[in-house]
Amino acid sequence: MPHADRGSLWDSVSAVGHRAERTLWGVEASVRLGELVGSTSLGGRLEELRGRSVLVTTRDQLTAALALIELDGVASRLVLCPPDLPVQQVPFVIAPAGVDALVSDRAALEVGAPCVRSVVTCSPRLAPADCERYPQHQTEWILLTSGTTGLPKLVVHTLASLAGAITGDGALARPAVWSTFYDIRRYGGLQIFLRALLGGGSLVLSSAEESTGDFLIRAGARGVTHMSGTPTHWRRALMSPSARRLVPQYVRLSGEIADQTILDHLRASYPEARIAHAFASTEAGLAFDVSDGLAGFPASLLEPRGAEVELKVEEGSLRIRSARTAVRYLGSPGEFLADRKGFVDTGDMVELRGDRYYFVGRRSGIINVGGLKVHPEEVEAVINRHPQVRMSRVRTRQNPITGALVVADVVLTSEPASTNGRNAALEHEILRLCRDALARHKVPAALHFVPVLAVAATGKLARPHA
Repeated sequence: MPHADRGSLWDSVSAVGHRAERTLWGVEASVRLGELVGSTSLGGRLEELRGRSVLVTTRDQLTAALALIELDGVASRLVLCPPDLPVQQVPFVIAPAGVDALVSDRAALEVGAPCVRSVVTCSPRLAPADCERYPQHQTEWILLTSGTTGLPKLVVHTLASLAGAITGDGALARPAVWSTFYDIRRYGGLQIFLRALLGGGSLVLSSAEESTGDFLIRAGARGVTHMSGTPTHWRRALMSPSARRLVPQYVRLSGEIADQTILDHLRASYPEARIAHAFASTEAGLAFDVSDGLAGFPASLLEPRGAEVELKVEEGSLRIRSARTAVRYLGSPGEFLADRKGFVDTGDMVELRGDRYYFVGRRSGIINVGGLKVHPEEVEAVINRHPQVRMSRVRTRQNPITGALVVADVVLTSEPASTNGRNAALEHEILRLCRDALARHKVPAALHFVPVLAVAATGKLARPHA
């Protein structure tokens, strides 16, 4: 489907940038958007980047945000480099994207790009603008997929496809103050960045070097009204006493399955907030959000809704066709984003129960137990129902008979009384819960109580591949 033109990000931001309260807050610095009018964060070198393919790679999010605002409509291509991208993978991003300039707060050698000679430093210390910011290009935005193995894929978006679901009113009397646990250089974080800017609000940016508690304190102090993150982000946040510093009007979950337990916990913690969980992917864009307080989504969403978004389920997998879908993969000849009818196969498996579809897991994450399929997320949703469980991760353990067994690592809400490192009574309760709700082959063969679970830079549970 064609993408409608939205102009440039700079045009949208500068239209309401005069409002003194509109601010981007980083950890150590902040910039009022009105200050960008007539100024630049690029050290007087904006014109040097006109028409070029620019890799944006900075330590902090504030400098990245400023560069994106300034360069959309100026650069021909913006390549968003997540901070956790291994240095050895940078050349694999540079080549297909045709990168010929770098915006960073570090040296080219430090970020693994010695072949890029034009390096422009970005800083929150603004300088007088060196040129007119007249739009000349429909800039391509290149995002990296968040796969856990192998090299990331490069996905081509435009501002129109990225912002297709954003309808915020920049004339609101009290603009929202957004924040997110995500990094804005990934799709989930970029959506919040654009919602804040195009909706006429402000944004509190997070930092990978900041603890969850410190970030929540800072977000609360800035009066955050709208907050976004993965279910794992939110489970970790609710473990912190600093979660009480937030008084949000709107809480958003995306990136992972939002089971009923985390939705209920958020409702109990923030009774005045609207709780919504969204489904989106880097390739397919935002498909929908649900704010009825229930896991899954109504089957009625698959009914024809015009040309904006179309959904279907084929072979158990959710598929999406919309104007928010990315344009193509970059540097992957013969690999197509969508099928011949324009539907993107998300790889997210769903089951119809009554009049509602429920996510059960990723097709690529299935555990095979003696020829029978187990979705880890489905088992986790059951374990997480126990009132003493904060979060869990289901994984596989090799078995010579069945090929694999299901085991679970479990984080509790508090340290239980135990004997020899075990709590037999609690284990029995959790396993009984599983036996009552799951087929026999899906019940964990063992539980391991652990203090923490590893979380990937994407905010999702880090899942081992064994």
